[in-house]
Amino acid sequence: MISAKDKVSDATPYVQRALKDDELRDSLKNAFYAARAVYDELLAPRGATAVATRVATDKDVQENLKKVAEELRHAADRVQRKDDHTGRNMFLLLTGVAIGVLFNPVSGATTRKWLKDKVFGAEPEFSYQGNSGATASTN
Repeated sequence: MISAKDKVSDATPYVQRALKDDELRDSLKNAFYAARAVYDELLAPRGATAVATRVATDKDVQENLKKVAEELRHAADRVQRKDDHTGRNMFLLLTGVAIGVLFNPVSGATTRKWLKDKVFGAEPEFSYQGNSGATASTN
């Protein structure tokens, strides 16, 4: 079993880099400010459907979300000194956002219907009318 001292010593290089690396701190600060801007834009007094629609259509919100993702990715790479996994990380971020929006209990059904109508076209309205007005002719 790993002792608490071993756990702390494993984290020490990360903490040292975080304390001494100005670029890392700048990335974290920029990510925080971009996330705060998205948060302020999305949580104006609106319903959940309006928020989901705005995320899907508003270019400013999308740009701020991209900036948050890029800054956090850059900060994580600086801490871990890892290779760049831009495609994978963006895919995971967008998948998480899409799942969150589409399966939100408040707005999910409406958002899924809106998306289905946009992708596949609106379904035609169907109403059934019986033969109650038709008469049979006998000869």
